[in-house]
Amino acid sequence: MPETSDAVAEAVARRSYGKLVAILAARTRDVVGAEDALSEAFAAALADWPRHGVPDNPEAWLLAIARRKRIDASRHDKVTTAASDHLRLIAEELQDMSSETRPIPDQRLALMFACAHPAIEPGIRSPLILQTILGFNAQAIGSAFLVAPATMGARLSRAKAKIKAAGIPLRVPDRSELPDRLSPVLEAVYGAYAGGWNDPAGADASLRNLAGEAIWLGRLIAELLPQEPEALGLLALMLYSHARQAARRDQHGEFVPLADQDIALWGHPMITEAETLLLRASKLGGFGRYQLEAAIQSAHIDGRRSGLTDWPAIVQLYDGLCAITNSPVALINRAIAVAETQGPAAGLAALPTADNRLAEYQPYWAARAELLVRLGDISAADAAYTRAIGLEADPAVRRFLQKQRSGLRPALR
Repeated sequence: MPETSDAVAEAVARRSYGKLVAILAARTRDVVGAEDALSEAFAAALADWPRHGVPDNPEAWLLAIARRKRIDASRHDKVTTAASDHLRLIAEELQDMSSETRPIPDQRLALMFACAHPAIEPGIRSPLILQTILGFNAQAIGSAFLVAPATMGARLSRAKAKIKAAGIPLRVPDRSELPDRLSPVLEAVYGAYAGGWNDPAGADASLRNLAGEAIWLGRLIAELLPQEPEALGLLALMLYSHARQAARRDQHGEFVPLADQDIALWGHPMITEAETLLLRASKLGGFGRYQLEAAIQSAHIDGRRSGLTDWPAIVQLYDGLCAITNSPVALINRAIAVAETQGPAAGLAALPTADNRLAEYQPYWAARAELLVRLGDISAADAAYTRAIGLEADPAVRRFLQKQRSGLRPALR
């Protein structure tokens, strides 16, 4: 089916684009030429695969076609000398890896650790990984980090310029160096998972199966660094979330909030695995962001199973999370938990101010609307729901918010 072959091509592009460019450019150092050849190979795939079927190894097929295109381009002397030093250096590293014992059993993960070089500004390492290795664009990365796409694009460009100017060697680190580079890699994996989680219906081909791939990377990292509690914490967090995947939509594709989900649809073995990982992490010492977020997920799941949610404990966990991350997203969720323990007025007071980062963030306005409803300020709640609806891209979530707002309208008459 054309849709299937197109989806495979899109998935390969997202999963392996950086790796394929690096392999193609390994010998020539001509990254631009490699990108051109790979683009032609993808175009050929979109024409060939619907008629002849998807090959058993799509990446090998694309690589063979791209190499042929490169030879053709060389014959016509159309090779440009422009190249991205960033990808060129990665290409060099891949070439080295082909002749050495690899400390990391996956090329993509190895490149993620390479991009987490300590000489690169800490705040840009994860976005750099998401763009260069995992194929996210600046808009998606900006959304994940609550930064305007243009600002994120400029930061990424400056980072690449610095890598070039300073000659930062993006080599794959030794195994002993991995713990120091772990944090941005985990953040990028979680960013990839969140991208897939936010598209549960698979409507965006660029995000399809991304959550599953992020879990796979999380498992690799946990196996590679089994004594790192945050690696276990992240894997536990993703498994807790993924276990509820099937319950997030009803049979008509409509959004179902956690409080209304059918827990029979949850993946209980996955939850058990997450509990085991979280327990292992807690025994290793060093509590961090992902363990806290996983513990919050665990508390919510236990609350739904038992019918008794421990909201005071959840508030405490959010206190710890906010202290570590200063994340506005964590502050919003903490405010909701505060409302459950101290009432909606306290929850509303705990909401962060809608600064530039939050003004365009749908969950902020949805949370604000919910708290205003509970306070009886229907007019303000209606306005907040309207703002949230305007910001929501997922049609199912948008319909859910519209339904919530519609329920207020009789009170406004």
